[in-house]
Amino acid sequence: MSEIIAQVIEELKRNVDEKTLATGQNFFKEKIQLYGVKTALVTKISKDYFKQIANRSKEEIFGFCEELWKSGYMENTFIACNWSYYIHERYERLDFAVFENWVNEFVNNWAACDTLCNHTVGTFVEMYPEYVANLKEWAKSANRWMRRAAAVTLIIPARHGLFLLDVFEIANILLLDTDDLVQKGYGWMLKAASEAHQQEVFEYVLAIKAVMPRTALRYAIEKMPAEMKKRAMEK
Repeated sequence: MSEIIAQVIEELKRNVDEKTLATGQNFFKEKIQLYGVKTALVTKISKDYFKQIANRSKEEIFGFCEELWKSGYMENTFIACNWSYYIHERYERLDFAVFENWVNEFVNNWAACDTLCNHTVGTFVEMYPEYVANLKEWAKSANRWMRRAAAVTLIIPARHGLFLLDVFEIANILLLDTDDLVQKGYGWMLKAASEAHQQEVFEYVLAIKAVMPRTALRYAIEKMPAEMKKRAMEK
């Protein structure tokens, strides 16, 4: 284990909160590993220790991130996600393979999926839009986290009004997915898109609501006006 990672882990262990440790599992159906450190403090530790490696090469920093991912602990994965995002100005096209491997090999719960994809992968796709095509392949994966990642990667870009047609295409691929966490993921993606394109998303929802799972539908229309919600939920 590299020295910086050992220091980070010791810092986390010094800051265990018993209530956080006792209740953390309640937010997940999957079994997770955690030290029990409050999220705000994990973020502070992430920022503090990143100062020691900020001048290292991107490859070294990604290597540290991978060490953290491999540990399996929730707090470590959050720090890995933060560190990979902190250097987003340095992203190059070849980095997509690194991020794809992290999703496929290490992500095993919704929080890790969303933290990595909302920021690191979502920012990458905004920088290199041609990689949206790869997300459509993720949406067909046997790995549930790859499928959720395909949708949640576009949350922030969709709020910015980007990739609307791609949002609809990914939603179409995932439309009949029986996994509730995938349904929530693409419903959330549609909700984000509705912030910039409310009428277009509403019309899309009306067109497919007969087959759209209720879970995804409720997420998709959450921020719409009451009358739109009523029309969308009508049988």
